[in-house]
Amino acid sequence: MLTVAPNGAFKTEADHPALPLTPRTLAQTAKACLDVGASMIHLHVRDVQGRHLLDAQAYQEATAAIRQAVGQELVVQITSEAGKRYGPAEQMAVIRGVRPEAVSVALRELMPDEASEKTSAPFFEWLGQERIMTQVILYAPEELRRYRELCRRGVLPQAPRQLLFVLGRYSRDQQSDPQDLLPFLQALDHEPAHWSVCAFGLKEAACLMAAITFSGHARTGFENNLFLPDGQRARDNAELVQLMASLSRRLNRPLASAADVRAWFAQRILS
Repeated sequence: MLTVAPNGAFKTEADHPALPLTPRTLAQTAKACLDVGASMIHLHVRDVQGRHLLDAQAYQEATAAIRQAVGQELVVQITSEAGKRYGPAEQMAVIRGVRPEAVSVALRELMPDEASEKTSAPFFEWLGQERIMTQVILYAPEELRRYRELCRRGVLPQAPRQLLFVLGRYSRDQQSDPQDLLPFLQALDHEPAHWSVCAFGLKEAACLMAAITFSGHARTGFENNLFLPDGQRARDNAELVQLMASLSRRLNRPLASAADVRAWFAQRILS
């Protein structure tokens, strides 16, 4: 499963002129990335000042534009990221308002401590009831261990979630390294899981190749990295997706379609 994260919460066109920030440019990016191998797009939207935005109407407009460009051939995953602007109540409210096909949620933002469990657990229950494909973002192996403990205690109900391991979020200059994956795999301790990786900096491709080698999945795009492995700035998001698609094929990992992604979640919902 190859996901493109084309913009993120903070980058602007000053960082890269091909950064998509409007429904129209997001739709164009979605089509270009679909054509070279992406099966999912991780979606951020902005307000009129270009700031990170959690707004149901803005998400619906961007999703509609993407759907017009690609139909159902991409899974559209919206973010609930706080982005230094929003709290858990606002994050959960926008997801309830949009009722998206897929969403990413950070455990540390929605359920940071034991006191938050009672307020956030019903939201995770609702996500399962609505059959919203949910990805839980984990920034450190300790968060993975806590996630597993919450599942064991029943705080997080049984549901077909994907995990996203963020490599190198707190490394020097946010330069990830493939070795950053190993502590996550140790914390996983051979427990079956559907997991993906995103990474920062010039070793992004190497990090994602490590994930692919260990049967994980990959997320690439301008949200985390603007550069090719040789240090040249990527032309656009599609060039990063095309690179990872090519590397995946070399490693004999065929690319999933959006239908494959939906089938995986559906099978686990029905089982």
